Amino acid sequence: MPSRVFTALLVVLLLTGAGCKTKFYFEDDFASVPKIDAHVHINSDDGIFEKQAASDNFILITLNVDHGDSANIRKQFDLASASAARNPGRVFFGPTFLFDTAGWGTREWTDKIIAQLTKDLAAPGAVAVKIWKNIGMVVRDRSGRFIMVDDPGLDPVVSFIKSKGFPIAGHLGEPRNCWLPLDQMTVSSDSSYFARNPQYHMFLHPDFPSYEDQITERDRFLEKNPDLIFIGCHLGSLEWNVDSLARRLDKFPNMAVDMSARICHLQYQSLSDRKKVRDFCIKYQDRLLYGTDVGYSGGRNPEAFMERMHRTWTDDWRYFTTSLEMTSDKFHGKFAGLKLPRKVVDKIYYRNAVKWYKLKI
Repeated sequence: MPSRVFTALLVVLLLTGAGCKTKFYFEDDFASVPKIDAHVHINSDDGIFEKQAASDNFILITLNVDHGDSANIRKQFDLASASAARNPGRVFFGPTFLFDTAGWGTREWTDKIIAQLTKDLAAPGAVAVKIWKNIGMVVRDRSGRFIMVDDPGLDPVVSFIKSKGFPIAGHLGEPRNCWLPLDQMTVSSDSSYFARNPQYHMFLHPDFPSYEDQITERDRFLEKNPDLIFIGCHLGSLEWNVDSLARRLDKFPNMAVDMSARICHLQYQSLSDRKKVRDFCIKYQDRLLYGTDVGYSGGRNPEAFMERMHRTWTDDWRYFTTSLEMTSDKFHGKFAGLKLPRKVVDKIYYRNAVKWYKLKI
């Protein structure tokens, strides 16, 4: 009888131990947990970014950007596709297309874009098409009117992307700070960027589309394409207010957002209402993708980049997984980490990117 009792007790202990994961991660769990940075820019073939990602247990999704230069777009594609080929299952990428307005609105323009995307999306590791803020902020038609994302001229290209089963990753508009004077912006990452890039600082260009115009046109685009899988980069340019973002996620069930370069905005909101931010992340845990927007183009000091990347990743991990008091170099004040449940962290850091980008890992 004692042996039977001992055996039964042993079975209970084994079963209990097999499922004894804690509800939360700890800071020290960082290296052991598989993670995905769903928004980076690999612009080098030296393998440094990929090496650090492997060390920190990250998969990378590198997204190409249309800066208006065809040669640059092809270089980005070559680097991204080569990295994906060298690192299958570790690196994925999203090509883009040159929005050359010569021939805009014609069948020839559409056929040219679709032909290029057909080739690019056939490359191993291609998982999405990236569209950038030049749509709505730079490109204009022959009359001088800004071409917005819901323009009918884009419909055939969008229909092609949908027909191939790919999502669109869209950086449309900019943070609301973009329409404010530099000294009124809430985070220094915005004020420093727009100080360096006055061509995108919309406060200086009142004749350009407004922040409200950008969000309205993006929303109309999604209303017109309810079957499109859309990943809104940078918290969908609704980084300033989780309530406003929540309304869009409620309205557009096929929309998710990545957090790239906007985590500081969540932290800024945590200063005054940590609970609201935490509740938002838990409620919309299936719609949020972790990302950094870090770019790497090589350099003379790759070790410094690797250290900086590691620090960025671990700082963000601390914010999402612990309740430690923290500070940011982007604004004044102290805030506490969100200490999200393990299952929420797993979705934000891994499962959502697999689902929304249909990653084959």
